[in-house]
Amino acid sequence: MTYQTIYPYTNEVLATFNNATEQDLEAALAKGHALYKKWRQKDLLTQRKEQLHRVAALLRRDLDKYAEILTKDMGKLFTEAQGEVALCADIADYYADKAETFLQPRPLEAVHGQAYYVKQATGVLIAVEPWNFPFYQIMRVFAPNFMVGNPIILKHASICPQSAQAFEALVNEANVEPGAFKNLFLSYDLVSKAIADPRVAGVCLTGSERGGASIAQEAGANLKKTSMELGGNDAFIILEDADFELLADTITFARLYNAGQVCTSSKRFIVVGQKNYQRFVDLVVEKFKAAKWGDPMNPETTLAPLSSATAKKQVLEQIKLAKDHGATVVYGDEAIDHPGNFVMPTVLTDITKDNPIYNQEIFGPVASIYQVDSEEAAIELANDSSYGLGSTVFSKDLTHAKEVAEKIETGMTFINSGWASHPELPFGGIKNSGYGRELSELGFDTFVNEHLVFVPDAAL
Repeated sequence: MTYQTIYPYTNEVLATFNNATEQDLEAALAKGHALYKKWRQKDLLTQRKEQLHRVAALLRRDLDKYAEILTKDMGKLFTEAQGEVALCADIADYYADKAETFLQPRPLEAVHGQAYYVKQATGVLIAVEPWNFPFYQIMRVFAPNFMVGNPIILKHASICPQSAQAFEALVNEANVEPGAFKNLFLSYDLVSKAIADPRVAGVCLTGSERGGASIAQEAGANLKKTSMELGGNDAFIILEDADFELLADTITFARLYNAGQVCTSSKRFIVVGQKNYQRFVDLVVEKFKAAKWGDPMNPETTLAPLSSATAKKQVLEQIKLAKDHGATVVYGDEAIDHPGNFVMPTVLTDITKDNPIYNQEIFGPVASIYQVDSEEAAIELANDSSYGLGSTVFSKDLTHAKEVAEKIETGMTFINSGWASHPELPFGGIKNSGYGRELSELGFDTFVNEHLVFVPDAAL
C-alpha cells in the first residue's frame, strides 16, 4: 500500500511516505499498552482534560494551516475544511468538559443488595479511518477514548497521509503523553497483526462494507470488540406539506457538501404526491446548475473535485450503470475539461427496483429522485435498502414529521434539515451501515468496561 498525497485538483503528487515496519508497530503497541496500565493505576483524568483542551486551542489557533492540509490531501473546499477543523476543536472541548460526568459511577436497582457500575478503560484501540473527513474521523474516536484512557493507534486512508501526520504533530504539540496517539502507515498485513495482538482491546472503523466485513472478520477471530460505520444511501422524504423555501436553502448542502462524499448526505430524494414532484426536480436542477467547480482553495468555488481519479471513475461508472438500466439523466453527466477529478452534478430519475443502482451508494454529486403516491409508500421505499445510516423528513407539521421519522429504519433522522454532526449527537447506523455509535455519551461508552460492583444483602 502506497501512502501518498495526490492533490485532487491537479493530480500532482505532493508527498509520499514509507510504510511502517513491524518494529514500528511493536513500539507503538508497547508504549500504548504501558500507558493504558499507568492510567488504570493513576487516574490522571485532570491532566488529560487539560491536554485535550490544549488540542482544541491549537486547532483554533492554526485552523487555516490544518484546513489547507485537508484540502491538499483529499480535495475538499478550503472553506469546508475550515469548518471541519473547527468542529474537531468543539469535539475536543466537549469530551474534556463532559468526561468527569460521563465517568461517574452509575447506581443500579438491585433487590438483593447494593449495586453500581463504573466505566473503565479497556486498552489500546486500532482506528481504521477514511479520507472524506481526514481530521474529524480521527477526532471523534480519539477525544472520547483519550478521556476514557484507551490509547489509539491510527491506520488512516492511504490518500491522506499528511493529515494523519499533522494530527499526530498536533497531539504532540499539546504535550499529550507519548503512547496516547500514534499514527502508523500500516499495510493490511500489519493491521491484521495489530488486531491479533493481545494488547489490543478493540477496533473502530469507518469505511466501506467490504472493509468493514474484513476487519470484523479479523476482530471476531480474535474476540475483539468493534464499532463500524460503513456508509449509507440516505433517504430524504419530501411530504406533501413540505416548505419549499426551506428545501431551497437545504438541497445544496444536503447533497453537494464535500462534493457529495459524505456517508450521511442525502442520496435518495423521495417526493410524496405528483403535485410537488416536478417542482422538486426543477429545484434540484436549479441548485445543481448553480454549483461552481474550480480551485478548492478559492472561496468562490462551491464544488470541489472528488478525492481521487479512482473515486471519479467509480461515480461515472455508476451513472452509466443507472442509465444502461433505464434511469433518466435530467441534468448533468457531462465531462468537465480539467485535469482534476471533477464530476458534474447529476440528477437521475426513473430508477426502478431492478436497476442495480437502486441499492448502491453513489459517493459523489449525484441525486436520485423518486416519486411515490403516499406517505406509506415513501416510508417503504426509504426502508427498502441494505443501508440504514441517516435520513431526512421535510414537513411543516413537526409532530407528524417525528412520527414518520420513527418509522424509518436508520440510526439517525433529521427533521427539516440536511444531515448534521455535533459533539452531543450520537452518530451511527444499522443494517449494512454498521453498528455502534460515535460522539455523545454513547460514543464515549463504546469501548468502556461497565464494571459491576455488587454487595449482597448478606454482606451488608
